[in-house]
Formats: sequence, structure tokens, C-alpha cells
Amino acid sequence: MPDSLQRLTEALLDAALKAGADAADALAVGEASLSIDVRGGRLEQAERAESTEIGLRVLIGRRQACVSSSDTRDSTLAEMAARAVAMAREAPEDPTVGLADPGQLAQHADIAALELADPAPEPDPAALEEDARRAEATARAVSGITQIESAGAGYNRQRLYLAATNGFAGGYARTSRTTSCVAICGEGTGMERDWCHESRVFQADLPSPEEIGRIAGERTAERAAPRRPKTGAYPVLYDERVAASLIGHLLSAINGTAIVRGASWARGLMGEAVLPDGLSLVAEPHRPRIPGSRPFDGEGLATARRALVENGVLAGWVLDLGTARKLGMDSTANAARGVSSPPSPSAGNVTLTPGTRSREDLIAEMGTGLLVTSMIGSTINPTTGDYSRGAAGFWVENGRIVYPVNECTIAGQLPDMLRRILPANDARDHKSHRVPSLLVEGLTLAGD
Repeated sequence: MPDSLQRLTEALLDAALKAGADAADALAVGEASLSIDVRGGRLEQAERAESTEIGLRVLIGRRQACVSSSDTRDSTLAEMAARAVAMAREAPEDPTVGLADPGQLAQHADIAALELADPAPEPDPAALEEDARRAEATARAVSGITQIESAGAGYNRQRLYLAATNGFAGGYARTSRTTSCVAICGEGTGMERDWCHESRVFQADLPSPEEIGRIAGERTAERAAPRRPKTGAYPVLYDERVAASLIGHLLSAINGTAIVRGASWARGLMGEAVLPDGLSLVAEPHRPRIPGSRPFDGEGLATARRALVENGVLAGWVLDLGTARKLGMDSTANAARGVSSPPSPSAGNVTLTPGTRSREDLIAEMGTGLLVTSMIGSTINPTTGDYSRGAAGFWVENGRIVYPVNECTIAGQLPDMLRRILPANDARDHKSHRVPSLLVEGLTLAGD
């Protein structure tokens, strides 16, 4: 497969130059996936998919166009190139469009050290079905569980190869193995649900189906008979499962696309405090066995560890070549792209400085407030930072969880919220966004 993907990209580049392109890059992606779902101990759905997709970006001067296809015949490659060139000639000029200079390109990337692909054989469908059955049975056995909404297991293997007329060429493979379960407690309008979904790059690192089913069942049973919380200003503890969403809002705000458009509340904060003193947010693209790791970005630039926020102070944007040129800066090697679109900035792996206390310690310290375990919908103004999200979780009084809650809304201002976060020490190392539970004081809750 890797050799065939390489040949496809080479053929696409050759076709693009013959069609009249000044420069081009090509991406080929081969993917195989297998998913199994069970219900009531019986197989409900089995699906296997295999595909090869190709994408071509051509440049004529400062104009560009992208085309893609799942048809890899030689005649299709020639037609793709001709159409892309015709489209580029009609596209508006953009002085920041262009491939990387050869001196910017990644050299000798140590792909093997990243361990992005599990060498173990693809699991047998029967093995996946058995994992799903075991997860379902364990969840169903938890006291208070009335039914299992879904239980499943899956495997995915993806290979990609990127090549460009500036001399870059490289590719790698990725794998993922998943098991999940969604349980329900209660009856009729009193039903509540919760879940557990685990995914790992290496199959051997995945928790057992019994553990996944148990967690799904216990989380669900704990949500039985929820109430609406009190309305007012209270501390809110974002559980580790949802805390990464807060950091995700910060990453969106410092994304080069938002900065270039002027549509970010962080656009004037470079060199200013955006997190509490002592907290850093670090991009770590080379963590082994992590889904967001990558040896080079979508434009062939070498990725590297760097601080986005250092000791609370905003230290850098998330940029690809295009947004960097618009801002008069250098790319941070954060370009991501699919077969049908040009590159755009994307953060990848990040790690937030952990705290020294456990989640339980923060619950004890918060006194009266809300522990959030799930988020529902959102109204986020990216320009002003106005924040409003539906939430569910548990009400805390005198430092102890007293009952489950749902149907409440959390509101605040993202810049202020982020400058007040207090992290726990429970971040999970296998996550691409390694973020612990986060306590935020003084948010507005709308409940009863």
C-alpha cells in the first residue's frame, strides 16, 4: 500500500505539471476500518470499509485550486489535473499562497520512534464482537442499569503519503483500536444515560472490555434521579472528561485562521497573560503512541515541541504557511489538510501543566458548586469570548457530592475563566489533549 500511494502522488504531480501547473502537491490516503455493534448479546451490525482517496492542489502564480477523487485510474488522474489547472486560472490571486521553500522541509523524520501504527495483526471480527459483548454484559450487570443503548468495538488503519514539486515526499501509517459502551438507567421520561469510550493506537494498551463496561454502567447509575441545580454564581469543576473543551476554546482563539480574520478574543493578547501564572500549554507533536502525533505537517515542515502559553503568558499562534505569511511570521508547522481542501492550521497534541491536587481534593475545596461531567450544545462567541453551555453532572455541598444534576446552563467570559483555572493532577497520558480536571471560580449557573 505505501508504495502504491507514493506512485499515485508522483503520477498526480506529473499530470499537474503536464497540464500547466507551476507547482503542486498531492496527498494519497488508504484506509481500512472494521466496526462491530452488539445489542442484547447479539450481533446488531458489522461493517468493513476500505478506500483509497487522492487529492491534488495546483498553483499557477498566486492562484490555487484543489480537486479530489476516489478513482485512481490513470485517465482520472489526468482529468483531475486538467480540471484543477482550469479552476486555478479562474481563482482569485492570494499573495500568501505557495509551497514551502526547500530549506523549510522536514529532513530524516524518525517516524518509527513515534509508534503511530500497531504492528499487531488486524483483529478478527469475532474478537471485536466478543469485546463488545463483554463490555455490554458487564455494564448491564451494574445495579440500576435498565438497558444498554449500544456497545461496540472497532479497528482502523490509515496510510498516507504526501508529495510536492518542491521536493518533499513522505508518508506514514496510523492505527486505532476502540471499545465503547452506552448505558441507560431509569424508565420513560426518567431515563438517564452515560458512556465510556476508549481508544488507543496500540491494541495492547486498550483497557479490558469489562473495565469499559463497568465504567459506563457505574457512571450511568450515578446519574439516576437528577435535579436541577441552584441558580447563582458558584465554582465549577470541569471533570477531566470535559476539561479539554476549555483548552480547545483557547486553541481555537489562537488559531492563525481566526487571528488573520480578526475573529478572535485573543487577537491582541500576544505576550499577555491568558492562563494563571505557572501554567503552560505546550505543543508536543512527538509523543509516542498518541493519535495527534506527526513527524511533519500537511505542508512537509518538520514538527517540533514548543510552548503556546508559557508561565501563563501567550507565546505563539498556531500557524500554517498561509496564515504565517499573512501575519508576517514563520509557520509553526501546524498545517493539516485533507484530500479535498488546502492546508489550514490545527494544533495537534497539547499538554497543560498539571496541578498537585487530585480531583477529590478540588471537590473538597470548592465547598458548594457544580462538578460537570458532560456538556450539551454551546453558544460561544469567538470574537468576544462570551461563553454559555448546557451541562450535567453533580451538585457539591460542603465539599461532598450530594446528588446528580442536569438541565443547567453555565455562563461566563472565556478570557476571565481561563485566567482563573486551577488544574488537578488527573490528566490521562494517552489523550492528544492532555488536560486534567479544571476548577473555575465564580461562574453563573442557571438551574432552578
